[in-house]
Formats: sequence, C-alpha cells, structure tokens
Amino acid sequence: MGRRPVDAKGDGRCVSADDQRPPLGGATRVVQGGRRAEWTGGIVSPPVWRASTILYDSVADLRANARRDTTHRLFYGRRGTPTQWSLADALNELEPGAEGTLLYPSGVAAISTALLAVLSPGDELLVPDSAYDPTRSLAVGLLARMGIATRFYDPLVGEGIADMIGDRTRAIFMESPGSLTFEVQDVPAIVAAAKARGIVTLLDNTWATPLLFPAIARGVDYTIMAGTKYVVGHSDVMLGMVTAGPGRLEALRTATYQLGQCVSPDDAWLGSRGLRTMALRLKEQGRSALAVARWLKAQPEVARVLHPALPDCPGHEIFARDFKGGSGLFSVVFNGGNDAARAAMIDGLAHFGIGYSWGGFESLAIPADPQHFRTVTRWQAEGPVVRLQIGLEDTDDLIADLEAGLARFRAAR
Repeated sequence: MGRRPVDAKGDGRCVSADDQRPPLGGATRVVQGGRRAEWTGGIVSPPVWRASTILYDSVADLRANARRDTTHRLFYGRRGTPTQWSLADALNELEPGAEGTLLYPSGVAAISTALLAVLSPGDELLVPDSAYDPTRSLAVGLLARMGIATRFYDPLVGEGIADMIGDRTRAIFMESPGSLTFEVQDVPAIVAAAKARGIVTLLDNTWATPLLFPAIARGVDYTIMAGTKYVVGHSDVMLGMVTAGPGRLEALRTATYQLGQCVSPDDAWLGSRGLRTMALRLKEQGRSALAVARWLKAQPEVARVLHPALPDCPGHEIFARDFKGGSGLFSVVFNGGNDAARAAMIDGLAHFGIGYSWGGFESLAIPADPQHFRTVTRWQAEGPVVRLQIGLEDTDDLIADLEAGLARFRAAR
C-alpha cells in the first residue's frame, strides 16, 4: 500500500508518513486506515487477536505495565488487542480533527455510553423529536431514573435551539436525518448555539457516516454510529462506535471502562472487513436509493417521499449545503390506504426482506408509524408509511418489485 501510516504521536493515532501530501480521499482512508505494521505484520487484513489474560514476565513487569499507557498496548482483554485498535484507528481517520474513537457492542451501547459520559443527576438533555426510538427510550427510562431530565425539540429548530437552553442543560443530542421521517437538522447552527453556552453536542451520524457528513470538522463534540449498518455492511454483526472531538476523549474513555464496554475481536475484525468497501457500497446504495425515490415520487399511490435529497423533504436546503451525498435509507408516505393495504404491498415483495436494521447489502421494507414516537411535534400523513432500505440489487429489479407492490396496494385499498 505504499507508505504506511505511522504512530508519530505514540497514542495509537495514525498520521501520514509524509506530512506534505494532500489530505486523502474518503475511499482511500477506508482502505488504508488502521493498517499499522506492528498490528498487521504485513498482512493486508489485520489478523484476529483474541485475548482476556495477558501474561507478564514478573510482578515488577506487571506493575510497570499498569503504569504505562494501556490504550494501545496489551494489558487486559477488555482494553483491546490490535484487532480492535485497528478498526478504531481506521474510523478515527475518517473524522479530521478527532481525538480518538472507541468501539461498543451495538449502536445503542455507543449512544448510552456517550450520554453517560457527559451527564450527571440534575442535568438536562435536549433530544430531537425525530430521534431513533431506543434513544428516546433511554432518555425517558434510564436517564430519567438517574435524575437526568430530557426535553424533546423540533428537529428543524436550527439556531432557535438557543432559546431552549436552560441553566441545567448540559448536552444537546442530534440525529440528522431523523429516524423514519428524515428531517435534516442544521447541525452547524445548533453547534454554534451550544458552544456559546458551553453545552456538549452529540450527533447520531449513522445515516451519513463521516464520508457524507464529517461531523467533528463541523464542531460536534461526539459523533456516534451504529456500525451494524454501513461499516459492517453485511447484516451479520452488532457494532457501535463513538468518535470524540478535541478534549473530549478522556471522559468517554473513563465511562467506557467503568461500564465495562468492549467489543469482541471477531466482531471488530468483521467491522474492519466491511469498512474497506464502505465507500463503494455507500455510493452505489445512495445512487440506487435516489433513483428509486424519484420513481416512487411520480407514482399516484404515493403522496410523499421522505428522502433528504428531494427538494420537498424537510431540511433539504440544509442537506444540499452540508452533505456530500445521500445513503440508502428513506421513507414513503402513501396516498390514502390503511395498514392492511400497506401489509399487502410489503408482504408480496420479492427483492425486499422484512426486517429491522439497514445498511447491509440487501434491500429491506418495514411499516413505520412515526405518530407513536412524537411528543412535541405532530406527525400528520396522507396515508401509511413504509421505510425502505435500498441494497445492492439492480435498481430496475427493485423498481419492478415496488411497481407490483403498488398494484397490490391499489387492490387492497
């Protein structure tokens, strides 16, 4: 791979062997990241290092190692091996300006740990009303029991978030685009308002990944991904990650260690394998999804298509300004009909599986009911909603499948 990245700072972060070279593109970084020679031994794909106990030569050696940096040196299995460090390093390289990235056994674990790292009893958290349901459940459940209050806000509030910040507000959570309804948030405006008051910002960036929205460069303090989706890309691993901005890593690392969060080397290896093709998959799935979305928008059975790249999707102007492209997930609002008609449409699909998650190579379709997950904004729709994940199948085959599905919807309606 030519010049390999080196650990010039001794903290496990790869830096260029030639500081005069221009910044690398995203596709190059996902291929080359995390492949330090001392971790790979020259092997293209970092090997799987499995470990719990690490043996020492003597008591003195054990004690000396405990006093050294245990972040990127073998110490105990929960602290990681080169397999986990390699993936974390590669992910960190995707976020210019990041201080470090840590891994978690799921996206929800990543969200939970990041929030627990910055919140204490008596604090207040602001969360968009369009947030992923497990995030909402965490806020009104565990965090509430800990004495941490949550206020939900309109995801399109933008700079108006400043009016919601109170004396107890300590963190603002964002998810852009939002789950199910895909509102695009004005992240730079929210970050600016937060920084003016010393408030921590966190962003669920799973939909876009750093390839389409580099969040740390936009001033976000913690950017979070469910690596289960596009990083893994094969629907076979649960994985999460949090990338910390400057000065934010130590609090995250402390919470991570105290909660005992860790990822198995095998899962980390599968994440690394998926990461190498993420740029290509994301580009192709984004292209196909937009083609499908535009086709659906022209169908009489469809009232609206909630895809951020379409001009009538809430927050489209922010998407056009801030994002480098779209991914493969969006929703369709039908023109009339009911749940039975929606089920008839989904049940007969040949190329779309019925199941949760997304970001894998296969297309998926599920019924979505946003009205059940709103408290401060009202969801009104012309008919039922279906969320589509567009995979790597031929676009024409997917459109033909959906065309047949719309015929079933018409008949059932």
